[in-house]
Amino acid sequence: MLHLGKGKGKSKGKSKVSGLVFISLLLLTVIVSACGDKQASTTSAVVESQAPSPSTSPVASEPVNVAKVVKDGMGHEVTIPANPEKIIGSYLEDHLVALNIKPIAQWSIGTGTVQDYLQTALQGVPLISYDLPLEAVTSFGPDLILVGSESSVQKGIYEQLAKIAPTYVLGDAITKDWRQALLKVGELLGKTTEAEKALEDYDKKAGEAKEKLHNVIADQSAAVLWLVQKQFYLVDETQSSGAVLYGDLGIKRPNLVTDIPDASKATWNPISLEKLAELNADHIFLVNSDKAEGADTLNDPIWQGLPAVKAGHVYEMASTKSWLYTGYIAGGQIIDDVLSTLAK
Repeated sequence: MLHLGKGKGKSKGKSKVSGLVFISLLLLTVIVSACGDKQASTTSAVVESQAPSPSTSPVASEPVNVAKVVKDGMGHEVTIPANPEKIIGSYLEDHLVALNIKPIAQWSIGTGTVQDYLQTALQGVPLISYDLPLEAVTSFGPDLILVGSESSVQKGIYEQLAKIAPTYVLGDAITKDWRQALLKVGELLGKTTEAEKALEDYDKKAGEAKEKLHNVIADQSAAVLWLVQKQFYLVDETQSSGAVLYGDLGIKRPNLVTDIPDASKATWNPISLEKLAELNADHIFLVNSDKAEGADTLNDPIWQGLPAVKAGHVYEMASTKSWLYTGYIAGGQIIDDVLSTLAK
């Protein structure tokens, strides 16, 4: 999900640093976002469970959801309530929305930056800071707390949260793959069928889009760039919108994406204008968080000289869209955006 983005390195330490850097980058966009136009996200997809068809043969019914004791990603034994109704899953909201679950609070940073692309589904849900202040968590009276990364609950924070409500940490090994994270959340909440159906639907949508794009752009390449505070960042091929373009849709990676050393990969990799001059991409998707200050950057001769820019193949995506995030909802919306630009 911006996997808010958390940068994924090759080690636990790298993952933690990348995540902190990514949140810091997003904090830089708060002032810019407040000045810009807020665009409503495309309607979020909601997965509905399917009732079994009548049959004269015995059919195994879905088990009744009961309280269960499970081990989380950190080895804690956690008692998951039978039917939790007041869930806090900060930065896991994409998975909850996909399972038709509305949390009692939603992730935010700064003075109110949220995952805009989910706001249709999360309308009216109050905000909670990404670092889960204990007083704020307590005020919501949750009956279950879901946490993504181990790094979020270090130095005794887990123990304090667990005193408020059962607290389950998915762990970085799970959250780095949104599919596995969705399945895990579904398993915990008795919605495995819904999670599996969501993945089936997503893969079908991605497969159809991949075939359509191949017929239109063949082996043309595309890059995803994020512009914030006059600095460009290039998405990694395995994370966020990069995973959708290069993995799910099979779009060719341009030279600078393939050149990122494994040891230094993060979700978003800083790139100078001078290095950007070497980018040989047929298309560029530009996530522009720099409306207030980025005009000069986009008028720079180096940017203007890029092949995709000269060909008019730059597609600007507002920072309020899902391109900085990852998940079932985010990925589906990114696929829609790619089709509407490259295969229209």
